[in-house]
Amino acid sequence: MAFLNKFSAAKGYKQSRPVLATIILTVGLAFLILCIASSILYGSADIKLSTIWQSLVHFDTQQTSHQIIRNLRIPRALAAALIGAALAVSGSIMQGMTRNPLASPSIMGVTAGATFMMAIAFAVMPGASNVTVMVWAFLGAGIGAGIVFGVGSLSKTGLTPVKLALAGTAVTALLSSISSAIAIHFNIAKDLSFWYAGGVASVQWVHVQLLAPIVIVGLVVGIALSSAITVLNLGEDLAKGLGQRTFLIKIVGTLVVLMLTGAAISVAGTIGFIGLVIPHITRFLVGTDYRWIIPCSAILGGILLVTADTVSRMVNPPFETPVGTITALVGVPFFLYLARREGRTKQ
Repeated sequence: MAFLNKFSAAKGYKQSRPVLATIILTVGLAFLILCIASSILYGSADIKLSTIWQSLVHFDTQQTSHQIIRNLRIPRALAAALIGAALAVSGSIMQGMTRNPLASPSIMGVTAGATFMMAIAFAVMPGASNVTVMVWAFLGAGIGAGIVFGVGSLSKTGLTPVKLALAGTAVTALLSSISSAIAIHFNIAKDLSFWYAGGVASVQWVHVQLLAPIVIVGLVVGIALSSAITVLNLGEDLAKGLGQRTFLIKIVGTLVVLMLTGAAISVAGTIGFIGLVIPHITRFLVGTDYRWIIPCSAILGGILLVTADTVSRMVNPPFETPVGTITALVGVPFFLYLARREGRTKQ
């Protein structure tokens, strides 16, 4: 470990900051709970804090406000936290394994692939169950990522971050266009429009029950891989020299990314840039040790999406702004900044 610390310092990597990371985990978790409470409290219906408490301890099926809280707002807030965590952890793992600062599910074709396969599922299996849609989303996520990496690998000069981002943008546009064509031909544009906009407005308890185990398992496996990802992020040759089975680590890490992203998209649709922005913010705060980056990213990702969902309800009440629009307002400038910085680095 001392050797790794010297190596990372020589390469300009930031050392880990365990004290700050611990503060983020504890204070961030408390703030996430506060954000969830605020998400439950604010909405188109004016509900008092005392009513929320009553709905939790003395649920009355005859009270409309109790029904709204228990069946709409609580699962919506919990799903937003889980989806934000899933996308942020996916982005962290992708950036760590590929050493690509532009890697994220929305840019690397994972999101577009999942949406593409969901369009096919809606077309050939009308009324498909939530589990079926989720499985098709998993398959699509893998197909999208495979195409992007395959196209990017055709470059003679190698798979640079900017070229991978360009390949991801092109493949995303292609798959989105095909998805739109399928939606128009099979008259499922209305069903698919929700996934294009992105949001958690229609989330129910059944979605939370499907999502929670997948996110928890993905987070646990991601944390288990965190030490290996930290070494892999320093260089594949170094990782192999230290006896790591880099191919196996990449396979397991990729499966985790596809599992988390596919589950998130099957519930909330296309929500971009969380997997791009949050890992960078986390690395800036806690350093480059993925034992801290992955759990901290989960907390910060949950905070971002829950907050964005709450803001989306307050921008134009009583109508809701798609939450994907809110995250894009943050993510697009950040992506352009990173792309410009990478372009200067490669010159």
